[in-house]
Amino acid sequence: MELSYWEYKTWLSNIDFTIVGSGIVGLNTALHLKKRFPKAKILILEKGILPQGASTKNAGFACFGSISEVLSDLKSHTEEEVVQLAAQRFKGIQLLREILGDENLGYENLGGHELFLNKDLPLFEKCQSSTTYINKLLKPVFKKPVFKITRNTCGFKNINQDIITHTEEGQIDTGRMMNSLLNLVQKKGILILNSVQVEEFEEKSDSVLVKAVDFEFHTKKLLIATNGFASKLLDEQVEPARAQVMITRPIKNLHIKGTFHFDEGYYYFRNLDNRILFGGGRNLDFHSEKTDAFGQTELIQAELERLLNHMILPNIEFEIDYRWSGIMGVGQHKKPIVKQLSKNVFCGVRLGGMGIAIGSSVGKELANLL
Repeated sequence: MELSYWEYKTWLSNIDFTIVGSGIVGLNTALHLKKRFPKAKILILEKGILPQGASTKNAGFACFGSISEVLSDLKSHTEEEVVQLAAQRFKGIQLLREILGDENLGYENLGGHELFLNKDLPLFEKCQSSTTYINKLLKPVFKKPVFKITRNTCGFKNINQDIITHTEEGQIDTGRMMNSLLNLVQKKGILILNSVQVEEFEEKSDSVLVKAVDFEFHTKKLLIATNGFASKLLDEQVEPARAQVMITRPIKNLHIKGTFHFDEGYYYFRNLDNRILFGGGRNLDFHSEKTDAFGQTELIQAELERLLNHMILPNIEFEIDYRWSGIMGVGQHKKPIVKQLSKNVFCGVRLGGMGIAIGSSVGKELANLL
């Protein structure tokens, strides 16, 4: 690509902060940097025509962790770490609501409900017996007991009829959230260039040389917020994880309301515009889903449709309208990586599928490193 003098002068010169990735983390990082440094020139680079990865492709869950997820986390994390993670998720949602407002988020608090397949009765009994303990453990975060036993009133089949509900969980409109964030960033005078893929960078004494596919330029500071694609630029403990999602056509008289999880959180669904959005199944083939390539597989798509037919929407006719996938950034530990990598390079990655809940707070934390 040939760039003119005007293009370099306007968009690619005298850059104070360059952020790679225009997802939830990248946009929030830019907003907090602009608040701290009002006169700074901030540039965001996005490799897609829209924010890639997971920010515009997620299921829109404003969730803090189902009870089985919390119990699973306690196997590899201390109680203090589990409480800290729940607090970060809770505060992150509150920060996102504060920045954009519930109307711009399409936020609704309809509760988060964990279902248990018939084969998972031992897991349900373990979760049921742990409810008092987990409520007590997380009370410093939510200030009240949040997990309670409820009943299956939605007509789901082939599950235990008792459900464990998290009363504080909600849902958002992902597209509305990201459009609102993008509009807010642009109103602040922050530049965004789409379809720009950064291939590598080189640190200089007082700047960073950013090398994109079609051009290169210097920036004073570089902040990497690419999450699922971070391994292409960084040598950190974060790897991609694909999540496959589908959504039905509108269903007349749909009575299902709220967000739902089952099979230890590997499957999730919700109501949206009189439709059911359903995703997951990564546990069916971890090896194939450890990829940063978008797409669907016959194995997972067939299982999602089977579960829709036999469990979620039994005896209800439906058609699939859209199918897509998103790329998360995960690792052995759930704590995100937010740190200074060198004199002029910083990163905020490995959100572990919790981008909606912690993306805003990670962006703020990343901006505060400078």
